[in-house]
Amino acid sequence: MNVHHAHERRRRARGAQLMIALVLGLLAAAFFRIQVLGSDAWELRATSNRIRQLSLPAPRGIIYDRNGDILVDNVPGDAITLLPGPLDEARETLERMSAYVEMSEERIERVLATLRRYGREVVVDADADFETVSALEERRAEFPGLYLEMRPRRRYLLGEAAGHVLGYVGEITAEELASPSFAADLYRQGMVVGKNGIENEYEQQLQGRQGLRYLEFDARGHIVGDFGGARTDPGESGQDLHLNLDMELQAWIHSIFPDSMARAVVALDPADGGVLALYSAPSYDPNEFVGGISTDLWASLTADEGNPLYDRSVLGLYAPASTWKLATAGIALDLGVVTPDEFMAVPCNGSFTFGARSYRCHLAEGHGFNNLAQAIGNSCDVYFYQLGLRITLDELLRRSTEIGFSQRCGIDLPQESQGIFPAERAFWERRFGYAPREGEVLNLAIGQGPNSQTPLKMAQFYLAIASDGSAPTPALAQGANEGEGWSLDLAPEHLEALRDGLRAVTAPGGTAHIRTSLEYWEVLGKTGTGEHAESQAGTAPPHAWFAGMAGPFGGPPEIVVVVIVEYGQSGSSVASPIMSKTADFYLRKKYDIPFDTVQTYLEHIQRGPVPAWYRERYPTNAGSR
Repeated sequence: MNVHHAHERRRRARGAQLMIALVLGLLAAAFFRIQVLGSDAWELRATSNRIRQLSLPAPRGIIYDRNGDILVDNVPGDAITLLPGPLDEARETLERMSAYVEMSEERIERVLATLRRYGREVVVDADADFETVSALEERRAEFPGLYLEMRPRRRYLLGEAAGHVLGYVGEITAEELASPSFAADLYRQGMVVGKNGIENEYEQQLQGRQGLRYLEFDARGHIVGDFGGARTDPGESGQDLHLNLDMELQAWIHSIFPDSMARAVVALDPADGGVLALYSAPSYDPNEFVGGISTDLWASLTADEGNPLYDRSVLGLYAPASTWKLATAGIALDLGVVTPDEFMAVPCNGSFTFGARSYRCHLAEGHGFNNLAQAIGNSCDVYFYQLGLRITLDELLRRSTEIGFSQRCGIDLPQESQGIFPAERAFWERRFGYAPREGEVLNLAIGQGPNSQTPLKMAQFYLAIASDGSAPTPALAQGANEGEGWSLDLAPEHLEALRDGLRAVTAPGGTAHIRTSLEYWEVLGKTGTGEHAESQAGTAPPHAWFAGMAGPFGGPPEIVVVVIVEYGQSGSSVASPIMSKTADFYLRKKYDIPFDTVQTYLEHIQRGPVPAWYRERYPTNAGSR
């Protein structure tokens, strides 16, 4: 028995040895597969845990004005970025950050949702201040996944003086990423894009190509620094953009308006349709949007009754009032229903009766008999009532529509309102529920009724009057107005008759003489008092218009300016001096004439005697004072 027992032990020992050998063989094979055959894969995985890729923002293109002065550029800014990782760890990091950075629960959830959706870094604060960055840097070990970096930060040198026209930038949204406007091969989550104005219109040009940097992490997941084994891709800066805007003119317009007024100013270059100034107020400072606007500031902007986010220059629709009378006059001249020297059959006695209704003129005692230039200079409603009847309602609708008063100008901005003007009688039935009578032409002839235009559209119209009857598409970027443009299709003598009427407005006895007379420049223009629902109800003043042009005496106009002041009451007293002071500033600069803060004739006589230049130009009028 003992012999058999000893044999059994030896047999079992050999079996155990074989089993151990088998296990060791399997382990050796596994090690060989992992260490030798799979070494590259495991090395890659280890490296990927140690090395991470991070996007490197490219500076946006610089925006220049027509003189080469910088309107928008980039400056170094500190950004706080959270890298992808476990969501619980990310939440803890964000909650600890709240002691140094404004991190509401809503904001934390928004960051976590972005991490969950895209699995890549999220910019928590794109414009952090130095104190915050310093505090986080000192406690870096407390914030796993937090990366502090320097990024280009957008800077708007004109601030709120050019907020609407330049626009602002912000982080791209999920909706924008899904839009065909943003190419998939160029845009990704976390990038900064143009949200409004020029920044949005020329996004593809201004946006650069993002680069790449590589970060090295230790075993605990903390950032060691930039990884030197991979070459950083610096990306490419965006293309620069040159505008027709005059930076100093834009700032000047902003400076001469009281803050309490809601207004818009459009200034165009008659030579090429270039936009010299495009101003709207109340406005906003686009610098406040850099790095993400605060919830409180956004709430205050959207709740502000002045509507500072609304660009009145290209979106605002207003009854053009008497500035429209030039359109009525041009159509009448072209149709041959009136000549420049002709008087209307009924003189102006302060009102005009048509059917059972009396239509008043703004001057209660009336203007008597007027020819065309006199009627424009006096802004005589009674003359234009009769002129409208001569044209007829149907013809006024047809010709005004053909001219293009229900069309956009086509300016290079992401938004522009379309003018409102009836193309046919059915307009009244659709909108008001009744068939129009011929008397509707009386209101339309003086720029009231169902007629609403933007300041930009009226500027384009006056640009055509200032030139040969045609006007290019207003353009902000240089070389952008290569389109068809706009034509009034008026004979040269008819255009000159219209300009004679505008001269009568600013001549002695005209409705805007004392506030538009300048030392060096001839000013032509038209006042307007735009009625609206509130003014008709007697609860608010009407809007104040002035549309005009200016240039050296004896030469063609070199600037066209349209001004509207909401609830400004009088175009002659409120809007006209803004136009003339704008033109004076621009032309003095253009011809290198020293600037004088006392510009208009009215400003001169308010501060001293009648100036010598006025006495020489108007000896009879000056002597009467």
